Parts: sequence; C-alpha cells; structure tokens
Amino acid sequence: MKYKYKEDISKNIFRGYDIRGVVPSEIDLDTAYTIGCGFGSHIRRLGKSICVVGHDNRLSSEDLEEALITGILSTGVDVVSLGLCTTPMYYYACIKLNIASGVMVTASHNPKDDNGFKFAFDESGNCKGQEIQDFLQEILENNFLTGTGKLSHYSIENDYLELFRTNLHFGSRRLKVVIDPGNGTTSIIAKKIYEMFPMDLVVINGESDGTFPNHHPDPCVEENLEQLKKKVLELNADVGIGFDGDGDRLGVVTNSGKFVATDYYMIVIIRDIISKVSKKEFLYDVKCSKAVEDEIKRLGGKGVCYRTGNSYTKAAVKDLDLPFGGELSGHVFFRDRWPGFDSGLYAGLRLVEILSHTDKTLDELMEGIPRYYSTPELKFSVLDNIKFQLIDRVLDYAKEKGYSYLDIDGVKVLFDDSWALVRASNTGPNVTARFEANSEERLEEIRKEFVDLINQLIVEMK
Repeated sequence: MKYKYKEDISKNIFRGYDIRGVVPSEIDLDTAYTIGCGFGSHIRRLGKSICVVGHDNRLSSEDLEEALITGILSTGVDVVSLGLCTTPMYYYACIKLNIASGVMVTASHNPKDDNGFKFAFDESGNCKGQEIQDFLQEILENNFLTGTGKLSHYSIENDYLELFRTNLHFGSRRLKVVIDPGNGTTSIIAKKIYEMFPMDLVVINGESDGTFPNHHPDPCVEENLEQLKKKVLELNADVGIGFDGDGDRLGVVTNSGKFVATDYYMIVIIRDIISKVSKKEFLYDVKCSKAVEDEIKRLGGKGVCYRTGNSYTKAAVKDLDLPFGGELSGHVFFRDRWPGFDSGLYAGLRLVEILSHTDKTLDELMEGIPRYYSTPELKFSVLDNIKFQLIDRVLDYAKEKGYSYLDIDGVKVLFDDSWALVRASNTGPNVTARFEANSEERLEEIRKEFVDLINQLIVEMK
C-alpha cells in the first residue's frame, strides 16, 4: 500500500506523554506514515541508524504499525519489528537489543477506537512535554531525510519469560490468584508468565480481543474491576490483579474483594523493601494520598513528591537512582532488582511474592495505614486550547486566598487537614481534580469549594 505525507495532521494528538487520538478521524494510515518519516529523520540526525517497533492488540494497531514502519524505513533507518507485544515487552526489547530508539503503537487504556504512539528518540527515554511539541513542528516542516532502511523481526517472548523467571523468589505459601487481562494485550502472555510460579491461577477475560468486550481496560478505575472482585469472593482467592490495555499498569483487589488504590499498593511494597535497599527514598506523584508520605516517614525513609506522568516518573526514578517509585494511575517502577520499566504483570507478581512469604492476608498487610478520606479523580471536559489557562486561574485563586500550594503539576493546594489538586490532563481535553481530607465533612467542604470554582471558570472561559 502506498502512503502519503499528511499535510493536515491533527496537532491535538500530540499530547503530554505520547501521541494519541481517535482512529481514523484523528489518526489514519497516512498520519502513521508521516510520524514514521518524522521519527526516522529525527533519530538519524541524532546519529541513530536503527529502532525497535511493536504494537498492542487494538484492531487498528497492526495496520498503523505497518504504515509507521514504512515511513521510518523511507528515511534510511533500520527497523526491528516485535509485532504484537505489550508495552513492557517493547521496553525490555530495547534494553536487551541495546537499541534506545523506538516506537510502541498503543493507546494504553483509552477506548477501543483510539490509538497512538509512545516513542523514544534516544537513551533519555520516552518523549514528553516540550520534546513532543518540538517533534510536531519538525513534522509540519516536512523536511524528511530519505534512504532505504532494512526491516527485521525479533521475538522478545523467551527473553522476557527468562527475566521474570530469574527475578522472583517465592516463599512456601501457595496462593490462589485471579488475574484479569481485560482482553488487552497482556492476554498474549499473562497466563504463561504467572504459571511459571507456584500458585493456583484463575484467569478471567483472558482472550486477546481489541474490542475489549467485557469492560474498559483501565484497572485503576474501580468499576472496571467488578468482575474481578466477584471472582475473588466466589473462589475465596487471596488476591485479584487486573491489567490495562497495553500491560504497563495494574489494579489490585484484596482477599475480601476491596479495591486497592495504587498509592496503598505502593505502601505495601515500600514496607517490604525499605529494609532491603540501601537508599531509602521513594517517589510518588502529586495525586497520591498523604498516607504515602506519612508511612515513608514512619519507616525512616524519605519521600519525593513529583509531577504526574509515567514518562516523567520513570525518568525521575532513574535520574535520582531510587529503588522504587510510582503514581496513582497504576504505573510503578522497581529498580531494586528489576530494570526500572513499568510492567503490570511484574508489579502484580511482586505483591504475590510478598504474600507467599507471610501468613497474613492482603487486608492484614494493609492494616495501620493512616486513614484519609479521598475522592476518585474527577474529570471536567475542557477544550485543549483553554485547559492550561484554567489552571492558571486556579493558581491565581489560591494566591488571592493566601493558600499554601505546590505548582509542580497543576495546582495542589495544601491545608493542615486536607489538600485539593487541580491539573490539566496530558492525555485528553480534560481538567482533573482530586481531594483528600482527614474527615468526610472536611472532604466535602474542599470538594465543593474547588468543584464550584472549576465549573465557574469553565462557564467564564467558554
């Protein structure tokens, strides 16, 4: 098939951490080809001559990958194609093959009609922020290099299985574990990996199906784990673990069917590893509960609060040489004995490993965590071209009120008994908000104050 340069490429698909949009209205085959031409030209100018490409199981991914690869090859850059794989498998392939440049065709946990591209130019890791906007400008200039690259194929599966096999060390307790790939890309390998370890495994929604027929593949939204909860309770299982569409995030359900937010999962992990690592510093994002900060201090460690975004989090955990870090959205990064990339399958197994060395249930392991009351992340539909202006107005409001605040990512207003976070989404035309307080009454009070403010600003700025 012949592809052509996309002159009217949508600027809105170039987002904070990746390229993402609706297929085919925002991303079609010519868009993928054009991005490939831009990507190949850019890395050639950086002195690179080869890259890695993989794709998830969305219905549009294989065709988009073919168009993308055609564009990259046309610039004289060689391509190693992984074919169908999870995003963590793609990350490990880049490490194993010692090729820093690459593109993963995926829209992660977005709806089935979306797709996109996570990409890295060089050793600095996934592109983010201004790098992506600069890349857009290069594409719009249409100043592409030409050449004839070579295409080769590589299966990372055996290497990936071996990485798991040598990394985890289970105890004597055999657990009953339910996993839910949500028909996403982890369906191609989750059962094979988990069956390598001593457990009684049950898989639900384990067929690879890019239409995601059973539920939306975002395991950090509690309603998407209802089937998992029911199965855990039905089987009297020890833990339930769900994965997102491309496999880099997880969601957890306890033995009593309770949803575990990622920040609470992180506390369980930190409690386990803090005595085993030399550097007792751990990163968490601005969305995480104050319970994470409190618990790290109680354990004698140091917490690092950072901006949201898996590309930012991954880079910071590496740059600061931390043993572990994560964010509320389900991305967690182990560097104590794992290569530092986010894998939902691995994160789930680390939890099962902890449970295999104790007689305690997951509910019991979570006892003693400081109790705060919080809202889920609330979304407000706001046009991309005004959402950052709205955040500036929220900052002005905080200043006028004399509130303490952090502005490392949106505006996080800090009170003695609570906090309010309002930030612009980097993955869609939304402003998001989250609130936490030490009582339900105070939670409702600050929620009302800032939700009313956001709604008022939306009306004013229309």
